[in-house]
Amino acid sequence: MHVCGSYARCTTCRIEFLEGEPVAMTQAELMILGMRDLVGKARLSCQILCERDMKVRVLMTVSDTGARDAGYTPERGITPPPVWLEKPDT
Repeated sequence: MHVCGSYARCTTCRIEFLEGEPVAMTQAELMILGMRDLVGKARLSCQILCERDMKVRVLMTVSDTGARDAGYTPERGITPPPVWLEKPDT
């Protein structure tokens, strides 16, 4: 799912890292996860650079939610322009 089109607003692109979680996250990701009480429980795939091998579990799918489609076409890059922070310990 990517309802907002990858702008770190809707949290429908939630994933759980099984391996290779980055230690950095964008300020936008931390802010929206904090607002939804999801810090330490999920990450937003739209806010993550795939720079190495990672294994993730998708937490929201079209079939799980009953939505008609996945959402807007995601942006090619991270939006808004990232301000990188260290991922908080939880």
